Amino acid sequence: MSRRHKSIPLPPPILACIVAYLAAFILAFTDARLCAIPLALFLIVCLAAPFFPGFSFYLPVVSHGSSGKKAVAVSFDDGPDPATTPALLNLLKKHGTSATFFVTGRRASEHRGLVRQILSEGHSIGNHSYNHSPLLMLKSYSHLLHDIQSTQALLTEFGITPLVFRPPVGITSPRLGPALAKTGLLCVNFSCRGYDAGNRFIRRLSNKILTKAKPDDIILLHDCAPNENFNLNNYLTEIESILVGMKKKGLEILPLSEIIGTAVMKTWP
Repeated sequence: MSRRHKSIPLPPPILACIVAYLAAFILAFTDARLCAIPLALFLIVCLAAPFFPGFSFYLPVVSHGSSGKKAVAVSFDDGPDPATTPALLNLLKKHGTSATFFVTGRRASEHRGLVRQILSEGHSIGNHSYNHSPLLMLKSYSHLLHDIQSTQALLTEFGITPLVFRPPVGITSPRLGPALAKTGLLCVNFSCRGYDAGNRFIRRLSNKILTKAKPDDIILLHDCAPNENFNLNNYLTEIESILVGMKKKGLEILPLSEIIGTAVMKTWP
């Protein structure tokens, strides 16, 4: 009786490396100087891959839904923030919208009441690192793992365990995959954003989002005030325009878990 062995696909970086070296080998028979082309392209891909939020190069990345419904998920990064979160939660409640808040460990520690409010109002929470350092992915594996685990440990104090992680600015790295495997987290990025730079540029944000939004998108927004001059009313107007505009486009706003087909967090009594 013969046994069929399931083939295990090669990780993208290994496969890309093999292809690059094979191409270089073949080109060597034509002109040795051409060998550098595929190798240089491989290096460029390795360096550029982390900056493409939807590119599953170094690890599996969920950046788009798979529900097949005319619906999107809305997510807010970088909070909670007392300057924005309470008003944002009221707005979401007004429209009956469920969102996912990717919170940082530091802000969650400083504003515990807001974390409890997010949860009590039916929203979900994901891990967004502890300090939101844009250079986190350049740190050592041990530093990266400690950052993720510290945020996980803090959030368990609220009776939840996040099952999804969003790296700062959506940037990945070769070290992130092993760190997430160690902590049991899934990397969830986004497929639609308004390039608001953490709410620094909110002018016409709703127009940017609504123009691009399509079924099964994961929308990236922010829940923070970047400076003292932040105009909360303008921000709320843009967010409300997005919520209303989605309905006009025939797109329902569903919880992230329904869009990606897997739980975002687990809770216990």
